[in-house]
Formats: sequence, C-alpha cells, structure tokens
Amino acid sequence: MALQQRHRILSHFPNIAYNIVAIGASAGGQKPLIQILSAIPADFPAAIIVVQHMNPAYPSRLAHILSRHTALRVEQAKSGEIIRPGTVYTYVPDRHVVVGANGKLSLLESPKMNFVRPSVDKLFMSVGLNYGMRAIAVVLSGFGRDGALGVMAMKKYGGTTIAQDETTSQYFDMPSSAIDTGKVDFVLTPEAIAKSLTSLVMRELAA
Repeated sequence: MALQQRHRILSHFPNIAYNIVAIGASAGGQKPLIQILSAIPADFPAAIIVVQHMNPAYPSRLAHILSRHTALRVEQAKSGEIIRPGTVYTYVPDRHVVVGANGKLSLLESPKMNFVRPSVDKLFMSVGLNYGMRAIAVVLSGFGRDGALGVMAMKKYGGTTIAQDETTSQYFDMPSSAIDTGKVDFVLTPEAIAKSLTSLVMRELAA
C-alpha cells in the first residue's frame, strides 16, 4: 500500500501498469537501445530513463542520436525536472541520475559506484525504492557488474526486470551478472524487449 500511495503522486501519468522504465547499458549498448526505442510506439505512456557508461571528458550526444530513431520525445536529464509520460531522459556525463518519489530527477556528484558515474545500480535503486511494482529495469550489453545490485533492489520492491540475451549482446558481462542474481524476470532480444515493454506498460491497471 505504501508503494501505491507513492505512485499516486505522479497524478500527471495515465492509469497504466508501469510509470517508469529504467535502462542501463555500457559498451555495445547503444545499438540495442536504438533497436528498442525505434520499436516503441509514439503513444507509449511511461517515462524512460537511460544511463550508459561513457567517457566523462566528452559531452553526451545520446539524446540527439536517439531522437533520430524514435517517435518519443528525447531530452537530456536536468536536475529538478519532473519526469513526463512518453519522454526518454538520457544521462549526463559524470553525474549519477536518480528519481525521487515525487517524480523529480536529481543529478548527483556523489562518489562513483562500481567505479563509474553515472551508475546503473544508482538509478535502478532509486527507481525501485520509489516506484516498486510500477517500475521496470532493463540491463543491456556492457562490461562489468553494474546493474546487478540494482536489479536485486528492483525485485525487492516489486518491480519487473529484463536483461538482454547473450546472442545479441556484444558484451554479456552486465546482463550475465544481472541474470546470475536470480532476480531477472525475462531474458530477451532487443526486439522482444521492445514488445515486452509495450505490452507491460500499456496494460491497464486492475481497479
């Protein structure tokens, strides 16, 4: 009940099964990310937040790149901004991205997690804590174990978890580490992830 009460704060979201999709990626993650977002319909009603490990010395062009491949609105995350339905928010270099219970984004300079900033775990933990059963976490191709702890947190609070399959992952470290926790609900290709997200998110909530 406490989780449901938190979710009702997002009154500007439609009555859908999930409010937030959090996606984490590293090396080899941009291709499947594009495949997923290009297959999601323009009327997709949840917010999508994307964290990818990149060199912090360079500005991120991810929002620009993704906007060319999706019908959804795409913008770089801004601290203090309230997330909106049908919008993709991309990471900011060298900042953790987290979401509060009120739907407000925060960009943090706190210590690195898993030797990286932004950290997939940091994002997943904040989303899991605040949105629980109304959240989905997706782990895509990448090196290392970032995302595994976040997947565990997401399941602890009742969320749904998805990992990219080995066949389509350029680097399977991150998806494999998430799967090894035993807390991943679905292991799918990027095309199947897009279909799964669409069907899960657009399913109407039971009264």
